[in-house]
Amino acid sequence: MEKHGTRRRRAWRKLHIGVDADTGQVLASELTSNDVDDGSQVEPLLDQIPGPLTSVIGDGAYDQTGIYSAVATRHPDADVIIPPRSTAVLSEDVETTPTQRDRHLQSIAEHGRIGWQNTSGYTRRALVESAISRFKRVIGNALRSRTDQRRKTEVAIAAHALNRMLELGCPKSVRIA
Repeated sequence: MEKHGTRRRRAWRKLHIGVDADTGQVLASELTSNDVDDGSQVEPLLDQIPGPLTSVIGDGAYDQTGIYSAVATRHPDADVIIPPRSTAVLSEDVETTPTQRDRHLQSIAEHGRIGWQNTSGYTRRALVESAISRFKRVIGNALRSRTDQRRKTEVAIAAHALNRMLELGCPKSVRIA
């Protein structure tokens, strides 16, 4: 405190965003402190999305039962594409009523993890990662506001600005070989 003149360290904030993989548009955003579990933010993000979803893709941090049920209650036809942990086991009802997670585990056992990624559509996550990269490059990776409400407003304005920029024009990449 003598040296730097501050009482405590700065706290990190986590930005949880929901992105349309086809268009790159930011559909939902939540700003939380760094100690909040990623999976707990799925429901607030789903509440912000007005239309129906075809799929929800997330990384391994979202491999939780609550995620599958939250998506199923709001969007029953949506596929949940989340890689199961390496220590994951099949549910007890796998013979009678396999869950989406059970089908993922069976596909991984049959085709391997890379094969599962290709068949399940998990590779579309790269499109979402590019949207996050675009957010960081254009907007920056730091918030300027000092209060939580202003930070949330800053994130909402940034997401709106990025969406507007995408509406004005985005290059279309096509694989030719």
